[in-house]
Amino acid sequence: MLEFEQLKLRLTGNEQEIKDLKDAIGYEKLKREIEELEQRSAAPGFWDDVENSQKTVAYTGKLKNKVETYDGVLSTYDDLLVLIDMGDEEGDLSLVDEITASIDELEKTIASLRLQTLLTGEYDQNNAILTFHAGAGGTEAMDWVSMIVRMYTRWAEHHGFSVKVLDFLDGDEAGLKSAVLLIEGEYAYGYLKSESGIHRLVRISPFDASGRRHTSFASVEVMPEISDDIDIEIREEDIKMDVFRSSGAGGQHINKTSSAVRLTHIPTGIVVACQNERSQFQNRDRAMKMLKSKLLEIKEREHLEKIDDIKGVQKEIAWGSQIRSYVFMPYTLVKDARTSYETGNIAAVMDGDLDGFMNAYLKAASKGELKKD
Repeated sequence: MLEFEQLKLRLTGNEQEIKDLKDAIGYEKLKREIEELEQRSAAPGFWDDVENSQKTVAYTGKLKNKVETYDGVLSTYDDLLVLIDMGDEEGDLSLVDEITASIDELEKTIASLRLQTLLTGEYDQNNAILTFHAGAGGTEAMDWVSMIVRMYTRWAEHHGFSVKVLDFLDGDEAGLKSAVLLIEGEYAYGYLKSESGIHRLVRISPFDASGRRHTSFASVEVMPEISDDIDIEIREEDIKMDVFRSSGAGGQHINKTSSAVRLTHIPTGIVVACQNERSQFQNRDRAMKMLKSKLLEIKEREHLEKIDDIKGVQKEIAWGSQIRSYVFMPYTLVKDARTSYETGNIAAVMDGDLDGFMNAYLKAASKGELKKD
C-alpha cells in the first residue's frame, strides 16, 4: 500500500546516517572504555577513595547511556521495518499514525546523537550558568529579560534539565533588570553556549499608551559550571563581598536576614551574586563557584595564559551588536545574525523551541562558517 511504501522510504532514508553515527560517536572505543572502567570498578580497593570512585561510576554511566542510546536506535529501526512490512501485508492502516510518530521520535534521537558529535569542547558536558541583563529600552527591556528567562526555562524543561534561579533583580515597573539561572543537565553548556550575546526585540510596546513600536535589547552570558577539582586561584584580597537581603519569596528567614551575597573581583570588575541558598555561607560558596566559572570561561575564550590577563570588557547592550532578532511586528520572524537561520513561528521560539538555532550554530561553528559581527 502507498502509505506503507512512503513510510518505508522515509525510514530507510535514515539508514546511512545511522551507520555513519557508529563511527562518529566512536561506538567501539566507547565499549572498550566501559569495559576497562568496569574492570577498574571491580578491583579491590576501588572504593577506598570514595570521591574519585563516584566520579568514575558517574562517567561510566554517561558512556553507557551513549552506547545504549545508539543500540536503541538500531533496535527501533529494525522493529519499525518489521512493523511496516507487517502493516503493508495486512493492509492495517491503523498502524500508520503509530509508525509515523515512532519515525519522528527516531529521527529526533538520531539528530541529537549527531549533534553530540559536535560537542567536543572541554566543558560541553557541564551544567550551564546563564546571566541576563536588560539593555537599551527601559521598562520594555526589563520585560524582555523576563520573557527570555522564561524562554530558556521552557527550553530546559523540554530537555529534561533542571533550572535553579541563583539571583535576580526586579525591574522598576515590570520585568527584571537582571537574573542568573543554573541549568543542570548533560551537555547543557554545550548546547547553550550558542546563546551568548545580545538579543534584540521589536514589538508594539504594552507599556506605550500610543501603541508605538519599540526596539529593546537584553544580553545573555553563558558559562560552564566548573567542578571543584578545577583549580582557579583567586586571592582573597582581590575579592570584595557585600551582603544584602534576598529580594525573593522565602518566608521569614529570607526577609529578616542578610543572607544574599555579592562578590566583586577587584582586578577585573566582574560582579557575581547569589541569593537562592538558605545561608550566607552557602550563597558565598555558590557565588565563588560562579566567579571561578566566569574567569575560566573568559580565560579560555580569549586564549589567555593566566587569570590576571582578564579585563572586564563587555559590549554595549544596544544596536549593532545583536546575535539574534525577535520581530513581533509588523511581521513575525526570529533570525540569527551569525547563521542566517530563521523561523516565523515566534510563539514556539518564545516557548523554548530553540534547537534549530543551536543546531545551526554548532554546525556552522564546526565548519568555520559563522558570520562575524
